[in-house]
Amino acid sequence: MMKKVIVYQIDSFTKEKFKGNPAGVVLNAENMTTEEMQLIARELNNSETAFVFRPHHPEENFDYHVRYFTPTTEVPSCGHATIAALYAKAQEDQLDSCTIRIHTPIGILPIHIERNDDDYLITMTQGRFELSPSFDPLMTQRILLALGLTMDDLDEKCPVQIASTGHSKVMVGIKSNMTLQHLTPDLNTLAKLSKEIGCNGYFVFTFETGEKEILTNGRMFAPAIGIAEDPVTGNANGPLGGYLIQNKIKETSDAIFEFTGKQGEAINRIGKVKVQVSIQDSQPHIIRITGNAVSVFRTTMDL
Repeated sequence: MMKKVIVYQIDSFTKEKFKGNPAGVVLNAENMTTEEMQLIARELNNSETAFVFRPHHPEENFDYHVRYFTPTTEVPSCGHATIAALYAKAQEDQLDSCTIRIHTPIGILPIHIERNDDDYLITMTQGRFELSPSFDPLMTQRILLALGLTMDDLDEKCPVQIASTGHSKVMVGIKSNMTLQHLTPDLNTLAKLSKEIGCNGYFVFTFETGEKEILTNGRMFAPAIGIAEDPVTGNANGPLGGYLIQNKIKETSDAIFEFTGKQGEAINRIGKVKVQVSIQDSQPHIIRITGNAVSVFRTTMDL
């Protein structure tokens, strides 16, 4: 029997089509197999595609399941594809402002949908923040070399270490935005290093933005999972907030630390992520990311 699924293409972290980070979204994935999901993700060829489906049992304590696939593999979480999925759901069902609980491989996450006229702003509560110890000098140098950087490029305040809110990234803080925008990493070496360190993504960022309202510019590379460069990464900018607080790189007297990160300039897909870190006992507690989105197309697909 033929299955008909609803497919959206959404650009996240922007209000301008063909900017930000594109994600595929399949809204009625109830009867799809894992193989079908992987094939659609490969066909759409976005860094991630999100598949949304209702709980198997009515008594389950959430509204929807969401699974995430790159063109080559399933991943546990994705910030921009979550923003895209809930934006598409809000558009499809013409939702009012509400909070929807989604079941993901990293747990049940509340996603707030704020309606403004006929448009929506999406806020994702991310998974639990974790920070690994800094890499030793030898591994740090190997990572930098693969990225096309030297020790002199590093911002001395910023240790090279893995941060995660569900899908980990190596945080690499550097001094110069010019250096950032001209990076040409060795993707094969990065992919091999990923197997050694157990982390697929490398997020290189700088505080040298030249824009008062933008704290960081960043770029994110994840060749081990088929993503040469991700345009705008929720699962990098969110953990970056926790990393900055836990390492005391940024101080705040409030219980909330907020900033905006920009990404995508080098590949002409600029987008902005608003990050909010709630702080408890001087440590990052809950991390949320907020983003705009815009629908590029809606179609149906026969399987």
